[in-house]
Amino acid sequence: MSTQTSELLAAAAPRTVDVVRGISDDQLDLPTPCQDYLVRDLLNHLFQVVVNFQDLAEKRQVEWAEKPDHLGDGWRDRFEAETGRLVAAWSDPSTLEGVSPGMGMPQPVIGGMALLDLTVHGWDLAVATGQPYHPAPEAVAELHALVEQLGPTARKMGVFADPPPTAAPTPALTPDLAHLLTQTGRTPTWPQTP
Repeated sequence: MSTQTSELLAAAAPRTVDVVRGISDDQLDLPTPCQDYLVRDLLNHLFQVVVNFQDLAEKRQVEWAEKPDHLGDGWRDRFEAETGRLVAAWSDPSTLEGVSPGMGMPQPVIGGMALLDLTVHGWDLAVATGQPYHPAPEAVAELHALVEQLGPTARKMGVFADPPPTAAPTPALTPDLAHLLTQTGRTPTWPQTP
């Protein structure tokens, strides 16, 4: 990534935090663009990402198998606090050195994965709950190369779906964001009406 990971995370984080803060308790069981994930499931996943990628910044092993429920009292405030810790964890330039012992990939790729989840899942949660979402343009621009790099393996592992057929452009999305979403297997016009 040509821009420091922490700068990109700092630009992206408040936008996703705003979406999370805008989710009401009665929206937790709504579907999302992530197949088989309700809003609550996606929130718990994003919480886990935000917490685990703090440890990955420090080159520590993380546990992905555990699926804790993060949506207890004050979860919106805790999400904001943990997201702030994520940005801080990646602010030391040494976090980008070497290979992640737990993930087996270069540290800049790991930092990019945190940015990707924060950005794309911010969109997922926004459209699922009827909120506007304007991701950081600099983050979206930087993520294209990462998604191109990770895409084939991510599709084989079921992390990304295949890109959907090209749809008519939607005025609600920039071409950069629409392209990023399709490359991660999302339909930019979700939900589709029959």
